[in-house]
Amino acid sequence: MKAHLITYGCQMNEYDTHLVQSQLVSFGADIVDSVDEADFVLINTCAVRGKPVDKVRSVLGDLRKQKQKRPLVVGMMGCLAQLEEGQQIARKFEVDVLLGPGSLLDIGQALESNERFWGLQFKDELHGHIPPPPAGRLQAHLTIMRGCDHHCTYCIVPTTRGPQVSRSPDDILRELDLQLAAGVQEVTLLGQNVNAYGVDGGARLAGYPSFADLLRLVGQSGVRRVKFTTSHPMNFTEDVAAAMAETPAVCEFVHLPVQSGSNRVLRRMAREYTREKYLEHIAQIRRHMPHAVLATDIIVGFPGETEEDFADTLSLYDAVGYDSAYMFIYSARPGTPSYKHFQDLPREVKTERLQRLIARQKEWSNRKNAEKVGTVQEVLLRGDAHESGFLEGHTRGNHPTVVPKAVGADGAGIVQVRIEHATPHMMYGRILGEGGQPLPELPRFTPESSALSSPLQMA
Repeated sequence: MKAHLITYGCQMNEYDTHLVQSQLVSFGADIVDSVDEADFVLINTCAVRGKPVDKVRSVLGDLRKQKQKRPLVVGMMGCLAQLEEGQQIARKFEVDVLLGPGSLLDIGQALESNERFWGLQFKDELHGHIPPPPAGRLQAHLTIMRGCDHHCTYCIVPTTRGPQVSRSPDDILRELDLQLAAGVQEVTLLGQNVNAYGVDGGARLAGYPSFADLLRLVGQSGVRRVKFTTSHPMNFTEDVAAAMAETPAVCEFVHLPVQSGSNRVLRRMAREYTREKYLEHIAQIRRHMPHAVLATDIIVGFPGETEEDFADTLSLYDAVGYDSAYMFIYSARPGTPSYKHFQDLPREVKTERLQRLIARQKEWSNRKNAEKVGTVQEVLLRGDAHESGFLEGHTRGNHPTVVPKAVGADGAGIVQVRIEHATPHMMYGRILGEGGQPLPELPRFTPESSALSSPLQMA
């Protein structure tokens, strides 16, 4: 079998894709780079917003046409597959295999079946499964929990991924050991709400550390860099900030979704905290890490949001000063309380507010990134950038960074970089040698210079 996987959505979906891909390889499948090469195409779906659902419909429509011309098995997995909406889409587009987020290990049984296979049960064995580490990767994701016990009125995740189930610390550390042996230098701990790790259904699990103590354990493993996503402010504790500050491997980057700066909107969202409590958490983070890099999520135009509510969100930006943010207009999702009970705002109102929010975030990102000019940052280089002659990577604070290729520097790995220029979305610098001086740049070529007699002619 030749299999091709397409992934939409969050980092958890990326992790799940790797898990299923490793299962397919163990069954003897070849993973190919394009749909045209494949006889099995599996789409990992997202259901948080309407846009990724529309993308899935489009891809499935194209695949249905291909099925009419050649033998092709089509599968759908992920959050959308768990919903009635997704199952209706699967029927319409003649999907052969349907796997919910809790049934990923059923992929072998699904492919052995001679008829349509739908696996939508949450299986306990999934939480103890340890996939092999990704080959040739310096970064890796590591799931520490699945599901969520919160019920925000806009969120479909508790329906698609079920209640919170924390993974055992032994399984987490065993998978981490495999990743480190494979050369991973940066690991991101994943969960719908990592702060609640070890407290499932409101009860502390015997023998499970708190999330703060798990950070300390992971940070002592020998890994170079540790990050985590995502956090719910309701479960954030000052001990997490203290653990980050005490553990050198843990990066000083905190993604703490606020969703709105208005207490009235937060209540309608059922977020379980106030603006004031959220700002207390920001103060705790900065007390332990004065230079912490802060990111957030914002939903603009939630049902009932007034201009005054939106002004509260803008003022929260000025109170916090975020380095970056994921900003979205509210997308009504079938099956959520807000979809059932609240009247959506006109799209033009939501779009106009989003543009204002983006402008405010751009101001803060520009200001924050400009402060990094002249500083030395630790950058994990991932490889070639889109522009020839340059490498791309990211700092401990998750800032995308581009550097010219340099003599004596590998194309991937952790290096020291002096930042020389910054925009709201990117930082540019030069790789430093052991003495703190920039390494000589390798020549960069243009079509004109490549025709010159000397191969070292610089552009």
